[in-house]
Amino acid sequence: MDTPINLQPPFSLAYIPETSSTIRFMKDLCQAGKAEEYAVAATDYQTAGRGQRGNTWEAERGKNLLFSLLLKPAFLTADRQFLLSQAVSLAIKEELDRHDNGFCIKWPNDIYWKDKKICGMLIEHDLQGKYLQLTNAGIGINVNQEHFSASLPNPVSLLQITGKAHDRMQLLQAILDRLLKYYQMLQRDETAPITEKYEDALFRRGIMAPFTDNQSTFMGQITGVLPNGMLILKDSTGKERSYAFKEISYVL
Repeated sequence: MDTPINLQPPFSLAYIPETSSTIRFMKDLCQAGKAEEYAVAATDYQTAGRGQRGNTWEAERGKNLLFSLLLKPAFLTADRQFLLSQAVSLAIKEELDRHDNGFCIKWPNDIYWKDKKICGMLIEHDLQGKYLQLTNAGIGINVNQEHFSASLPNPVSLLQITGKAHDRMQLLQAILDRLLKYYQMLQRDETAPITEKYEDALFRRGIMAPFTDNQSTFMGQITGVLPNGMLILKDSTGKERSYAFKEISYVL
């Protein structure tokens, strides 16, 4: 990592130069009883990083921000878990906004710059009854990578956007500071402002754009997101449609 390896309370950092994935590392810490809330695991390189839809996350060694964060949101019921995804996405998007214009959230929680992907995340939850017990958020942000594999469809890094390198630890701390404020809002049940900001930040919000579901490709306009994370669209005939994750894709 770039600056001295430490984080401001309440966050604590476990830094490992290389690991299969930070999510796996965090799971192992939890199973060993060594992970408290706000624990962060960060690495310079993942040998088996995972993304959404079963994809792998490719990142050059020592160039990007790869970390997992452990939360214990026992105040949230399982049917409201998507609020955490909104909070994490907003914290990252708003910190990146400090560096350039054009950042947005591609539902459910990828971060895009214009039509290119700069950040992906995989958020896993453990339940106790109807409440969340643990949340393990694995996040990858392209920071200082200059070149990407031709097999990747649309990657971009903060260096490519701004023309300069960035300190990854400073970026991590700034994101965590923003996330803590949103997390405290969730604890106080102040959820409406978070959802409103999230919806306003959505990629292609409010414009007719192509989507594909299990049956066809169609033109639709995003109108909002339900508390359980389902995406609400209005198609070109004015019909409202709702989709869960993996039931619909953007056509890029």
